[in-house]
Amino acid sequence: MIYRFCRAAALICLVVQSFAQSPDFTQVPGTVIAHSPAASGLYIGSPSIAILPNGDYVASHDFFGPKSNEHVRAISRVYRSRDRGKSWQQISEINGQFWSKLFVYQGKLYMLGTDRHHGNMIIRNSADYGRNWTEPTDDSHGLLKAGEYHCAPMPLIEHRGRLWRAIEDAAGPPKQWGKRYSAFVASIPLGADPMIASNWLSTNVMRFDSTYLDGHFTGWLEGNAVVMPDGSVADVLRVDDRTTLEEKAAIVRISEDGKTASFDPDKDFISFPGGSKKFTIRFDPKTKLYWTLTNLIPGEVKKANAGKSPAGIRNTLALYSSKDLITWDFREILLRHPDVVRHGFQYVDWLFDGRDIVFVCRTAFDDGLGGARNNHDANFLTFHRIRKYAKR
Repeated sequence: MIYRFCRAAALICLVVQSFAQSPDFTQVPGTVIAHSPAASGLYIGSPSIAILPNGDYVASHDFFGPKSNEHVRAISRVYRSRDRGKSWQQISEINGQFWSKLFVYQGKLYMLGTDRHHGNMIIRNSADYGRNWTEPTDDSHGLLKAGEYHCAPMPLIEHRGRLWRAIEDAAGPPKQWGKRYSAFVASIPLGADPMIASNWLSTNVMRFDSTYLDGHFTGWLEGNAVVMPDGSVADVLRVDDRTTLEEKAAIVRISEDGKTASFDPDKDFISFPGGSKKFTIRFDPKTKLYWTLTNLIPGEVKKANAGKSPAGIRNTLALYSSKDLITWDFREILLRHPDVVRHGFQYVDWLFDGRDIVFVCRTAFDDGLGGARNNHDANFLTFHRIRKYAKR
């Protein structure tokens, strides 16, 4: 009798344990596009979104982490939604694509990034909107720059007859994050084939300088190509300064001909909420404002995390706007979780869609399987919509 009771109890424990290990997405904010549990050793990175000419959405992410192939030949996946983000279907997997941005240019879908962690700068084209992709074999077919490069899903902008994109050279001191990154902007004439390397023009690279910010500067990266209020192009970059929770961005100025980048450390560092994490800036001609979704550090979080690096605080996502790119006005907190260590809403890529903003997010959140390994090593790609953003 005791044996039967113990056996029954053991079976109950197994059932309970099995149930506890079932995925549970009910608390995850937004719409789940993809999930990769922490135990897989594959973490979700580089969220990207584009809107196809017919109004469908496409989104992508890559995999990083100890079980990934990010340092040799990285993997990215592409998803499509035919119902404005309510549901998603994986449509392709790309072997050899990392840190990449989906974008539509002259009616065609492209993906620009690297082939691996600190790899070649490459671009692919899909004739069927994401199911099949070209292979970057040489400088006439998508291999833009051989060497070590860094980027993220950052905006491409059309301005003064050219298409512009900010990137980083990663050929600085090896194994020294931040110090190895040098900022530059690449551009092509509108109408030129972006798959041909010789069509691209690059500025000089702006090297790391340890004297910036009174010696507290430890790197810049993940720059935004942005049109300044005076009509010039700039590269607005994330800035790493681990001595203060008062975050900054850097504005690198680009000459009209696209050949020269310049920076004045005395005036071109600006205060920027969330500036130590990746952010995306876009200009809206309807509101005549610049907008960004960024990882704000609220006052109470600053108090609780004094002395910590701001780059590691990613548990609050907020909407901001600006008239001049210099002064930023808080509009609304979009996503927030009280835990800083294992929850994060980061690397957001977003677009205007009529009166709304749509965005995809690298989300570290509870999944019924123990959650994310930490706030950085995300286990979800999620989709979100901000309705009537201009009225927020």
